[in-house]
Amino acid sequence: MTTQIFLASTLYGTATLAAALDSGCFDAADRRILLVTNNAATPETTPPLDASPGFARLRGRFDDVVSWNEAICPFHPGDWSPRAGDVPLWERHLRLAWGLGDDDVALAVESVHVPPALGVAQIFTDAPLTVYADGLMSYGPTRTKLAPLVGTRVERLLHLDLVPGLAPLLLTEFGVEPEVVPSAAFTKVLAELADTGDGLPDVERPAVLLGQYLSALGILSAEEEEDLHVRMLTGVAALGHPRVVFKTHPTAPARFTRVLEEEAGRLGVDLTVVEAPVPAEVLFQRMRPALVVGCFSTALLTASALYGLPVARAGTETLLDRLTPYENSNRVPATLVDALLPDLSDPAAVAGGRREMDTEELAGLVRAVGFAMQPKVLPELRPAAEAYLRAHLDARSWRYFKKRRLTSLGLPGGIPARLGFLPHNSTARRVVRRARSIRRSIGR
Repeated sequence: MTTQIFLASTLYGTATLAAALDSGCFDAADRRILLVTNNAATPETTPPLDASPGFARLRGRFDDVVSWNEAICPFHPGDWSPRAGDVPLWERHLRLAWGLGDDDVALAVESVHVPPALGVAQIFTDAPLTVYADGLMSYGPTRTKLAPLVGTRVERLLHLDLVPGLAPLLLTEFGVEPEVVPSAAFTKVLAELADTGDGLPDVERPAVLLGQYLSALGILSAEEEEDLHVRMLTGVAALGHPRVVFKTHPTAPARFTRVLEEEAGRLGVDLTVVEAPVPAEVLFQRMRPALVVGCFSTALLTASALYGLPVARAGTETLLDRLTPYENSNRVPATLVDALLPDLSDPAAVAGGRREMDTEELAGLVRAVGFAMQPKVLPELRPAAEAYLRAHLDARSWRYFKKRRLTSLGLPGGIPARLGFLPHNSTARRVVRRARSIRRSIGR
């Protein structure tokens, strides 16, 4: 007997798996189990995936649905992995709990380098792995150095073609081949969800603003994120959009919407707030937005690449500057959105639509950023990074890099090697501090 176990944490990811199954991306199996996980900070107060509107439409692709949270309770799925000595016990326990017996198991997981996917992969030590990507992070490097006992078992990476022509960097250090989930199959699955979500507003051709709750990630303060939403609203109002829909992040505080509602009243804009936990793609299908605006959400690229909708970005340059450490896994998604989409504050660029960037130049940018993020994971990308920086580092592309990072890696754009002693020279540091003190005193 062969059992396939599919780990999913979001409805978007489940839809990706459904599209892959519909397209024949997986071999036949005697049994298919969907293993759902709730990675929210407080799972007890957050509805699980299998309670989401529209989940029942996708449920039929799987024979059984089981909960990872219940299986490892009281541990949190985002933090827990089994101790090495406990792995045989955990595998025996799960095989009994899920009725696996002696079945051959194959796994399909997302984000294999971190729990909960890493924990599942470690427990089923002999299971071949398929990694599927439900967003833009697949275009970036693997977040951490993955143990060979896990990485060498990954047979392929399934991903959506959100940036046509661009190959993902994820897991390339193990020679993993990327495989595209057909866009037509994915949009067909999403069409099954179009009429889900009770109480969704009936608004025609609005501007849709995408909330991401960046303050929860420590990237922006709550006040800065409120200001970002207001700038989005002001920007679409300036472009002449009288109807605006704000799609909140499921865990964002209510204060975000109150500030927006006050600003909408001042601008004379008809604002509708959508708090229902449905994918943004449901709104795209039902409302056919005149414009979709966000910071670096994957939904911006699905709106553009899969639905042909006009899109614009806001706040992405600030985000790129704030992301810490440099290897933050959000950096490549933010870089792609910034490089490809028009800035909301530039009406001419928004009217011109998505930027047509040379595929080789874009791939070079991603390789350079990817190497700067994870030089120990992808050392073979150094020549490509050096070539890109020599040819393309200019006033605009500097936002994707940090001089300190380039210097530490000895890359073009960093401090020349002969001056590299300066940051570590105590005399030089004293001179700089003295100069800053004098400048501040003159300013007073």
